[in-house]
Amino acid sequence: MIVAVIMFVLATNDTVYNLTSPTTLYMHEVLRKIYSVIAFALVGWLAARAALASGWRTSPMTVAWWLAGFSLAIEIKQMLTPPDESMAWHIFDVTCGWVGGWIGALIARRGHVP
Repeated sequence: MIVAVIMFVLATNDTVYNLTSPTTLYMHEVLRKIYSVIAFALVGWLAARAALASGWRTSPMTVAWWLAGFSLAIEIKQMLTPPDESMAWHIFDVTCGWVGGWIGALIARRGHVP
């Protein structure tokens, strides 16, 4: 939960956004989307491990939808603050959250020995 709160604050912070997506960097948006998937994979891994530790039997698909919901919350917050992105970018970002969550849960499941 703590990691999720930190990730939410970082993802919705304008200064962090500008530092991680400098417009002078070639293909800065593509780079940002790649590390978005990596960040969501980390949170997905943590969520899947926490679910396993608590005895919840969850599938990677379930964790992916949890992270898509988390990503949607981030996108809603970002829609309220500049810089504004198009709806297509918001949808793509939620998809990145889903993919990252799924990847993280797959990795967590692979490393789990029942």
